[in-house]
Amino acid sequence: MQHILSELTIDMTAIIIFCFLCILLFCGKLVRVMVPLLQRCYLPSSVIGGFIGLIILQNFPHLFPDGCIETISKLPGFMINVVFATLFLGVVTPPIKKVVQVAFPQLCFGQILAWGQYVIGFAMVGFILIPLFGVNEAFGNLLEIGFQGGHGTVSGMAESFEAFGWEDGIALGYTVATAGMLLAVIVGIMLVNWAGRHGHVKNIRTFAEQNKLQQKGIYANAERPCAGWQTVYCDSIDSLAWHISLVGIAILVGFGMQKGIQALEMAYFPTNETRIFSGFPLFPFCMIGGLLLQKVAQRIKVNHMIDHGQMQRISGASLDFLVVSAMATIKISVVMAHWQALLILIVLGTILSLCMVIYVAPKLFRESWFECSIAEFGQSLGVTATGLLLLRAVDPEAKTCATQAFGYKQLLHEPIMGGGLWTAMALTLLYKLGWCTMLIISLGALGLWIIAALYVIHRNKQAAK
Repeated sequence: MQHILSELTIDMTAIIIFCFLCILLFCGKLVRVMVPLLQRCYLPSSVIGGFIGLIILQNFPHLFPDGCIETISKLPGFMINVVFATLFLGVVTPPIKKVVQVAFPQLCFGQILAWGQYVIGFAMVGFILIPLFGVNEAFGNLLEIGFQGGHGTVSGMAESFEAFGWEDGIALGYTVATAGMLLAVIVGIMLVNWAGRHGHVKNIRTFAEQNKLQQKGIYANAERPCAGWQTVYCDSIDSLAWHISLVGIAILVGFGMQKGIQALEMAYFPTNETRIFSGFPLFPFCMIGGLLLQKVAQRIKVNHMIDHGQMQRISGASLDFLVVSAMATIKISVVMAHWQALLILIVLGTILSLCMVIYVAPKLFRESWFECSIAEFGQSLGVTATGLLLLRAVDPEAKTCATQAFGYKQLLHEPIMGGGLWTAMALTLLYKLGWCTMLIISLGALGLWIIAALYVIHRNKQAAK
């Protein structure tokens, strides 16, 4: 009888969590539909729902069973594995030579932004924030993790934060990610309007030019796009179930790789106190697992059974649940204790992105400089989805080269930065090497990408003569 009651409690907790998150997403969408100001700000429903959830959990925690809020806070750490596992599933990558030719200026821009955030973070922490506010050394990692990686990457790094004894980094990371997303949309739209007034873009679609349904984020019946193609007959297996099973296999491959590398490190360095992979998160391995699974599918000629559109829907749904659960469980007390240091990092990170768009982009990109740079601005503050949102605002029909360049650049950028391998490894290395060494490494990498950008600018000048 006690066992049955225990199972019932677990089941009820799961039901409450699932229904609560669904209600938050539902309310987030309704509020966005009814409030024009939120529509003008292009705020995602998951962010609005997350704010509603945060208010509820902060003021009425007694309404939830014991352990329920803690379980919600751990959900994003799982969902990010799903998001990263889908990145390359169903994508046939073009030849690397073509990717580099099309996307190299875009890659230089994105890498300068990412490494610049590390330089700002480590320099501010070492020279100002530790002496003034006594923050943790890893505070300098929050800018790139929160801005470029977003809520998903913070969730994926939760295990690393806990392994190094700094759980407050999770709440602070979510705060940076939330601020970055808001700034990316609000400041980004201001940049779009500025570019339109000064004639830097020709295909801009203003908010006023959209119909009422578009403003509310609802497709008209005749304009509804395909959400993904079914690749298998449902009498054998449902197409969505088939694609979810592939995601699960990719995660399993990633999990095996993670545990295998950790075991090898223990076997070959049994007496070494420095463990690089002991706190290494799972999600970058899930990305590699998805890529390997896609390569195997191509090799045995069954890749036609994987549709990237369906993978995008799985990823998008996971990301919405991730964001709403992450924001709802932010620890306000932790944020308030570090608000000054957070504000300094966020302001400096935003200024870096603004300066890159206004002063560097016109020289770096030979054509459609604003379209190319606004996508990077959105990603540098509020992840890839925000970059694409701003890009669609200035190039809704993809008439410029920006969409292709940005997409190709992601193939080279995502595996490394913004939640990639370096993002995951940098936190571990910080605790092993210290902020000063990490600052030197970041300065060196930033310098190399600045040299590459100067080469592109020089080539553009030669071509213009």
